[in-house]
Amino acid sequence: MLSNVAILLIGLILLVKGSDFFVSSASSIAKRFGISEFIIGLTLVAIGTSIPELASSIAASLSGSSGIVIGNVVGSNIANIALIVGCAAIISVVKTESDMLKRDGYIMVFASTLFLLFAFDLELSRAEAVILILFYVAYVFFLFEDKSKYEDKSYFREFLHYFVKFKYVGSMNQRIKAGINDYNSGKVKATESGDRKSKEKKKELTGIYKDILILVVSGVAVIFGAKYFVAEAIFFAELLQLPDTLIGVTLVAVGTSLPELMVTISAARKGYGNIAIGNVIGSNITNIFLVLGFSALVFPLEIAAMSIMFTIPFMIMISVVLLWFINTHWEIRRIEGIALIVLYVIFLILLFTSGMAL
Repeated sequence: MLSNVAILLIGLILLVKGSDFFVSSASSIAKRFGISEFIIGLTLVAIGTSIPELASSIAASLSGSSGIVIGNVVGSNIANIALIVGCAAIISVVKTESDMLKRDGYIMVFASTLFLLFAFDLELSRAEAVILILFYVAYVFFLFEDKSKYEDKSYFREFLHYFVKFKYVGSMNQRIKAGINDYNSGKVKATESGDRKSKEKKKELTGIYKDILILVVSGVAVIFGAKYFVAEAIFFAELLQLPDTLIGVTLVAVGTSLPELMVTISAARKGYGNIAIGNVIGSNITNIFLVLGFSALVFPLEIAAMSIMFTIPFMIMISVVLLWFINTHWEIRRIEGIALIVLYVIFLILLFTSGMAL
């Protein structure tokens, strides 16, 4: 038993810290090769804090543990709002902005509701997975659209038009071409400036080799961390005779939400609570559209009745509560942070009560 606990913790540490180093080194390599900030943000920063959920969910999907995948995503989203935002608000009053509500907030609730609709047949199919992934692609490109085009318009309605009319395909082509042009112009400038000194070249190459080494090691750490963390989570689910969905919602979800927790608490202490809330909402959208999408693409996911009857509806409810708190004086106060923590405790009590009954 002690060895299983040790492997579980080691797997979690490898997963979380490996994800952190992987994103940092990949961003550094991209910058060294002149890749545009947009492409870096699109491929790395946007999914940075969701890599633990993505890696563990794909590992669970490959092992046929659909309950772990569903529980991980739903539980992470609930913990992100109730636990993480709650902690941030208790530390410091969190200022909010209208974009959090009108654009990202509504898209988060839409993503959760769409997931519930897809779940009613007790399965998330590959076709539905493709739809979720396309929504994520559209969402990321929509973030970089010129805001002035949507003044006095509903961000959410414009997002749906953006998706249905495949406008993100055009945006994708433009952005990729811009990134290639930026890279080529950087090469031309480097050529025009002449050769650098040999010491600078050596230093640059050493930096690249170091980043590549960190990238490879951290990537391996993420893969093995996800594998062993999920394997031990399944072991404890079977040992305690609990549904794997229950383990996914609690143990796996809280474990993989640690990056968001660290980022949010750090941001709240420094007075950047709005960044923390943006990180949480963006992570929740990513978890549903991208993490669930890729996991179901690997292997269609079975969805337990408990998810449809309780955990997914609770996720939608807590998302609506967050939007309500955001809209109250455009800040989340300490009393509202306490309320979110209380809701999370109530959720856990009801979850274990219903889980033990099953």
